[in-house]
Amino acid sequence: MQVARTGSVKAAAEELALSAPALSRRIQALERFLGYSLFERKHQQLELNQNGHALLKEIAPALDTLSAAIESAMGGARTMRVRLGMLPLFASQRLFPRLGEFHKLHPDVHLDVDTSPNAIARLGEGLDAAIVLARDVDPSLYARELDRDLVYLIGSKTLLEGSHPVTRPEDIARQTLLVHRDMSATFDVWKDAVGLPNLTPASIDYYDSGALMLEAAAQGLGIAAMHGRHFQEAHDPRIVRLFDFHVESPYRYFFVCRPKAMEKRAVRTFHDWVINAEI
Repeated sequence: MQVARTGSVKAAAEELALSAPALSRRIQALERFLGYSLFERKHQQLELNQNGHALLKEIAPALDTLSAAIESAMGGARTMRVRLGMLPLFASQRLFPRLGEFHKLHPDVHLDVDTSPNAIARLGEGLDAAIVLARDVDPSLYARELDRDLVYLIGSKTLLEGSHPVTRPEDIARQTLLVHRDMSATFDVWKDAVGLPNLTPASIDYYDSGALMLEAAAQGLGIAAMHGRHFQEAHDPRIVRLFDFHVESPYRYFFVCRPKAMEKRAVRTFHDWVINAEI
């Protein structure tokens, strides 16, 4: 299911040493055999549809068994390595500053960090576990909530200056809003909570990188709707929280993996450390 993992026929074809047309034909042949489609196109990427997720759920145990058999055949050479997916901003702000502690406690466990998209779809095939930002997680997966956060509107300090400073929520109507594609409902939740459900910014720019959103906000390119902890961990004197409203985010960070993955010592070790260290 490399296409589900990468979200791209071209990228998956390169991994499989196939041409993109050849892989597309194989997908079409499988869909004809099954009698239904498996993917839908979103933002120039392929994503599993409901049928695709159902199929992946059915074959997941077989994939896990195959992975375990390969590890056993390799003499356990990979049993102390965790292939971990996560968003780049979580990695840079929250994991890496504490990763030295983990290595001191568990020098025999190594992490392969992957910041590519579609982490949940790649569990069991390419990834052992992931730390994802989501509203909810498929109940067929093991999931442990890591935190809850507030929605902040973050902008350049220069927005508080000049002849038309941004001092009221209504002022957003003349600003560009920056929204993360994986958190598309963030601003809607915020404006409903502050009693302005019809508030519409001048424009909305979508990003797939939290780090770039923070930088864009600092450069005065727009107002970022993000989690408060990301603002606090940035320690960037160029940016400010624009309004002091207590708005809980509908999105949370989760540690997720296939249930069988928790039987692996390396995965369990990293999981327990993340939970106890409150990363």
